[in-house]
Amino acid sequence: MSTFTQLYVHLIFGTSGRIGIFHGDKQNQIQKYITGIIKNRGHTAIIINGMPDHIHILIGLNPDKTISDLVKEIKRCSTNYINEQGWFKGKFKWQKGYGAFSYGQSQLQKIIHYIKNQERHHRKRSFREEYKQLLDSFEIDYSVALLPK
Repeated sequence: MSTFTQLYVHLIFGTSGRIGIFHGDKQNQIQKYITGIIKNRGHTAIIINGMPDHIHILIGLNPDKTISDLVKEIKRCSTNYINEQGWFKGKFKWQKGYGAFSYGQSQLQKIIHYIKNQERHHRKRSFREEYKQLLDSFEIDYSVALLPK
């Protein structure tokens, strides 16, 4: 029997200290850079979008690789890139941790639409509120102290 997989994961993480550095062309550049990291690690980048202080990434996951290794590489490589570009006074870094939520094929269009429309979502709620809602909808037990500020 052949092996087939269809694994979709929505990754979310923010900048350390909630510092908003991704505006305009920087947003486009970091999205393209992260897309390259994802492809080079054997996954498929479906959509990347975010706000100045956090990012949403929907990937088709390669089952031979781990999510934690991918996020580690995205953060490491993109941090180096951002620091080399001089976009941030001092040393840029991402927050510790991340969110990873799985979706099925029938849910893809809904999550793609959600990621695409981040700016609209954040007119009504903060990143903290958005993240808490995701944790609640996936019935993930969490401590309020662990939520992003």
